Amino acid sequence: MPTITPMTRQQVAQLLAGDIPDGSVVNLGIGMPTLVGDYLPPDKDILLHSENGITGMGPAAAGDAVDPDLINASRQPITLLPGASITEHTVSFAMMRGGHLDYAVLGAFQVSERGDLANWKTDAADAIPAVGGAMDLAVGARQVLAMMEHRGRDGAPKILRECRYPLTGAGVVTRIYTDLAVIDV
Repeated sequence: MPTITPMTRQQVAQLLAGDIPDGSVVNLGIGMPTLVGDYLPPDKDILLHSENGITGMGPAAAGDAVDPDLINASRQPITLLPGASITEHTVSFAMMRGGHLDYAVLGAFQVSERGDLANWKTDAADAIPAVGGAMDLAVGARQVLAMMEHRGRDGAPKILRECRYPLTGAGVVTRIYTDLAVIDV
């Protein structure tokens, strides 16, 4: 049996970034999804949104470009593109809830065969629930793209018939990007 070499997180991000259509408005969730901003094709006009109130995010900031006041939802330093705006949370969440986002790229602990998304709480004893804006994004974006490893650290599959963790949204995921596959739900 041939050995399949999993993609790196960066390769998954690059693959997903290439699939986002020109002219899209996209929210990048915390964790792996934040990598997508570093691989957006320069010939596409894609507007990035962050739930903490930024519209018009550029790639991650490094070196002299780091401004401690400019961070994404994962608290990572980012750059702003010309014309970017920074708003308070109610405006940002109104964009999320109001159907103004074409895509939400969200990390996932589990996704079911029907596109149910579980990404805010596991059953680990030391797990700290972190729902943030995920529920708003899951139901407000026109399409939800899940980005995750195909298997957990323990080797257990993360794509299941039924999610075992509490749901963030039922039937919301349209496509899953993993280190082993891209799956349309």
